[in-house]
Amino acid sequence: MDSIQVATLLPHRYPFLLVDRVVEIEAGKRIVAIKNVTINEPFFTGHFPGYPIMPGVLLCEAVVQAGGILARLTSGEVDDHDRVLAMLTSLDRVRFRQQVTPGDQLRLEVETVRRRGSFWKMRGTAQVDGKTAAELEFTVVFEVDRPQEARS
Repeated sequence: MDSIQVATLLPHRYPFLLVDRVVEIEAGKRIVAIKNVTINEPFFTGHFPGYPIMPGVLLCEAVVQAGGILARLTSGEVDDHDRVLAMLTSLDRVRFRQQVTPGDQLRLEVETVRRRGSFWKMRGTAQVDGKTAAELEFTVVFEVDRPQEARS
């Protein structure tokens, strides 16, 4: 799945679309996606000048976006993109293990822990060269009938 297809599944747009490609997906179970980290990312101008590091919160966001793709494809919410939005409801057990800098390629791996109705509990990692940069557990829920002004 390339970046064009990813953009049809997530409501995010530049500079907050943090998944470039999906390389593996097992419906309902797991997804592997890629984020290429480049020096022209807008957050690098302030985090930190002369020593660019990808903010931890954006590492988490990239993992969650990959999970959102998995949940949307699995649940069949793809066809009703204008009415349904996956919302992050919790982050747990977040750990940052190494810095992510320009030129790194993030491998985002997410697996489903449990699903109950529209709630998805997931576990994921962001890795660079086989080393874990961030790990977390999170929950997303599908919000149906989102406000008209929030629709694309």
